[in-house]
Amino acid sequence: MTLLASFLLCANGVLSAKPRPLTRAPNWGFYAHQQINRLAVFTLPPDMMPLFKSRIQFLTDNAVNPDKRRYAVVDEAPRHFIDLDVYADTTRETLPRSWSAAADRYGPDTLAMHGIVPWHIQLAKYQLTEAFKERNVPRILRLAADIGHYIADANVPLHTTRNYNGQLTGQTGIHGFWESRLPELFSGTYDGLVGAAEYVEHPQQRAWRAVFNAHAALDSVLAIERSLTADVGDSHKWNFEDRNGQTVKVYSETFARQYHQRLRGQVERQLRASIKMVGDFWYTCWVDAGQPDLKKLARQLPDETEKAETAAEQQSWLKRLFKVRDE
Repeated sequence: MTLLASFLLCANGVLSAKPRPLTRAPNWGFYAHQQINRLAVFTLPPDMMPLFKSRIQFLTDNAVNPDKRRYAVVDEAPRHFIDLDVYADTTRETLPRSWSAAADRYGPDTLAMHGIVPWHIQLAKYQLTEAFKERNVPRILRLAADIGHYIADANVPLHTTRNYNGQLTGQTGIHGFWESRLPELFSGTYDGLVGAAEYVEHPQQRAWRAVFNAHAALDSVLAIERSLTADVGDSHKWNFEDRNGQTVKVYSETFARQYHQRLRGQVERQLRASIKMVGDFWYTCWVDAGQPDLKKLARQLPDETEKAETAAEQQSWLKRLFKVRDE
């Protein structure tokens, strides 16, 4: 089954007529994050489905909350990336995998400057496990949506480098091109079925493996774009499209198609890795919490106070804007 067909799966497991329309242009971007969380639900075992499948639209819609918070919540931005190439050596001795050891060596401010996504996945895993133990449905759902976002970001090659937007190599714009434009154009051909969720014995190691695997793909991301640009020239590289009533400069569909082909399935592989890892972590948190009865928890409905508090929190993100590094 293609990713598009999988994405059309509605909460009762049948195909709906069309996907829910997006309210804005996809920004690994909004589009990909929402797909990843949605498809991760279908990796879960039957005992988890009563809660996660019944709340699939919440998990889909709120997959983008961390991005919405990046410009409004202090300390949010570093949770989305890690600049592995600023460290002279990334062995365990030089770049410790535990937060306390890394903070002792480099200081928390330095770590924050260069990103903390693998460490934050560990924290988010602990928080979600505790939410399961507390049987706190609103907190379970919010944290599940959040950890899905951070895991997906950890699997993006351009989230592992200080050259995160090609700005150091004359390739400015490649970040959104890889993580937004390509999935927007081609994800309909991707296979979104990644198998059943599995227990993660060593979550810390899994988080680090994700960022190192993503970083290993970085050379191809940059070199192939540079080579293709040299082959076709700028006149065939760019196009103009109408987005929400505005004319914007974008990578042309022809250039995007050739780049996507030369990447040989890289974007699909990273998206599938994200889906599988999100499902694995959700499942692991539930198991580590003692496998609470989610069928019983699924009967809980959010009260009006909770809805109002959630809406107020999200509205506050729009009021407190400050400049952070774009990812």
